[in-house]
Amino acid sequence: MRPADLIRSAAAALGNNKLRSGLTMLGITIGVFSVVGVMTALSAIGTSIDSGLSVLGTHVFQIQRNPAVQIGGPQRSRGRPVITITEARRFASLMPAEVHTINFEVQHWGVLVRHQDRETAPRMAVVGTDAHYLNTHNFRLDYGRNLLADDVELGRPVAVIGYDIQQELFPFENPIGAWITIGGARYRVVGVLEEKGSLFGGQQDNRILVPITRFMGDFSNHWQSVNIAVQAPDAESFEEIRETAIGAMRLARRLDPGAENNFEVFSNDSLRDAFARIAAAVGAGGFLISAIALVAAGIGIMNIMLVSVTERTREIGIRKSIGARRKDILRQFLLESVYLSQLGGLAGIALGVLVGNFVAAQMNVPMLFPWFWAVVAVVTCTIIGVTFGLYPAWKAARLDPVDSLRFE
Repeated sequence: MRPADLIRSAAAALGNNKLRSGLTMLGITIGVFSVVGVMTALSAIGTSIDSGLSVLGTHVFQIQRNPAVQIGGPQRSRGRPVITITEARRFASLMPAEVHTINFEVQHWGVLVRHQDRETAPRMAVVGTDAHYLNTHNFRLDYGRNLLADDVELGRPVAVIGYDIQQELFPFENPIGAWITIGGARYRVVGVLEEKGSLFGGQQDNRILVPITRFMGDFSNHWQSVNIAVQAPDAESFEEIRETAIGAMRLARRLDPGAENNFEVFSNDSLRDAFARIAAAVGAGGFLISAIALVAAGIGIMNIMLVSVTERTREIGIRKSIGARRKDILRQFLLESVYLSQLGGLAGIALGVLVGNFVAAQMNVPMLFPWFWAVVAVVTCTIIGVTFGLYPAWKAARLDPVDSLRFE
């Protein structure tokens, strides 16, 4: 038979048992979908990881109570005392003089902001901080002015608002000098932040910067912990400053020499490493699920092909009686097995790409087609079709033509 005739014959044979063929293909589809979908989402996130994870400024590391990224495992932050403003100030006094940029930050989420008859949804974040926040957290001022050292020292009720707040409360006017109500406290707008967009589904333009001294009086609770960001003068001194900061924080927290750190230190690079480990773990899970599903699907393909050999025994006898050779029968049944496996694989690739890119779109990262994983999936499906279809094809090729013609 010509290759085209073999393909038509395989399609017709599988089409005669649509339900059985569909259920067999489903296992292949699930297996391919699990790995292609996961890898598509991870690849899409990975393309923007360098720019997306630049949550801190250049040569900046942050000290805080809780780990920046922690999934699974023991909760290392459980039972840790908060970092108080007194400890933060003690830490700053222990740092060397060449470190000029040390930023304090406390956040309060879920705040409603009002201006005259307009109000936002209760999803805004108030950040008690100082003049160094923009540099240490990679924000830029659009217009107006930043918080000043005097604002912090005197506890002035001034605020620098994010882009989203400016759009909701001041769509047709300049907000500089206007008074807004944050929770139950009044603040005067002195600046507006440049639009930054979302980061992996989280909003960055819904924050309001206020002097930390004012924040402590209006929003602070005893359970809120101060985050400390430190900017090294240059890349060469970064590690040295980081080690010095760890020692200074231990002294500020009054830890014994042998005690474990009860705070976390992270930078942009450590965040990237953490996300890389998470991606590797998720990818390994996807491979495991895929492998189990594909082996189960391969067994299903072998089963349906064995049933097909039994049902078509007389057909095999007729083909052999008119000149079909063993290798022709072997090739026909192998092609049917590969055809069945490839159809399921293509469906899994299509579904995986759609779902993976949907997840990526929700996180505002670029959409893509995972060519490498698609090729891997096609090759894997071919191997599965050949491996699990070889025995049924061999059994069909070995049938005696006389006995096959007598088969009822």
